[in-house]
Amino acid sequence: MDKIVDFPLDTIPTQSLNLRLARSPIPMRHTPRWKIDKINPVHDLVVCLSGRGAYQIGGEEVEVSEGDAMLIPAYTRFLGRHGGGDENYTGVAQHFSLELFSRGDMIQSMSLRRRVRLSDWDSFKSLITLYRDKSSAMTTTLQQHHQFMVILLAFLRDAFVDWRNAPDSDDPQDQLSMQIMLVASRLSTDPLGNVAEEVLANVPYNADYFRRAFRDRIGMTPQKYRESKRMEFALHRLQMGATVKSVSAELGFRDPYFFSRQFKRHVGASPSRYRAKRNGGDDA
Repeated sequence: MDKIVDFPLDTIPTQSLNLRLARSPIPMRHTPRWKIDKINPVHDLVVCLSGRGAYQIGGEEVEVSEGDAMLIPAYTRFLGRHGGGDENYTGVAQHFSLELFSRGDMIQSMSLRRRVRLSDWDSFKSLITLYRDKSSAMTTTLQQHHQFMVILLAFLRDAFVDWRNAPDSDDPQDQLSMQIMLVASRLSTDPLGNVAEEVLANVPYNADYFRRAFRDRIGMTPQKYRESKRMEFALHRLQMGATVKSVSAELGFRDPYFFSRQFKRHVGASPSRYRAKRNGGDDA
């Protein structure tokens, strides 16, 4: 079976990311005469609800229309103007930072498409309209924080190309955090085989030091994190109707009874009982 392909941020622990909103959402209602020339000290995500906008970002020409989301990186000069026509250019812009373990800049560590059409736009349009219309000029709310995290992750999922080779920061702790995130992502996306040993052998750190740092940030050792993701894979396969014996074999367990004990330790129920409860039938 091929490895499971996931968006990397779907597979890392929630405590790994720290989202900060630099200000309240900026409701965009721009007439045909609108222009801007600016540099922001934080990242800026722009989502278009109607009309068109035209930008120059670092020498690149970018146009946005309804359903498009665009990232303007921190400290990047951009020029913007109305994209033409009589309709107002509307949407929302949000200044933000996204840190890994409250240290390294996650956005700088990712290779992203500048502009994307948001998937499932019909569903997101109402959320983004609400996010814009409920904005306050004075402060940000907990609800807005959660809403923007949903919007940002949707953009990153559509825009993600690959990880950059190394974080831009020269801080050793930022580089360590990035390595931990990459290892956690790799352990999550490939639950079969002996990838844990391969991944850990290739990290540029002492093995014991890296395991301790991984445990400090993730809450468990790489081996235990790997096993938890393998059990999540087993849950998914059992929900699809696979038998306990076949799932055990997929995960490389020679003894299905040993797999059952591992599964029960993580899930709290045996795989046969879990499968029967989920699928309403007997196991085979």
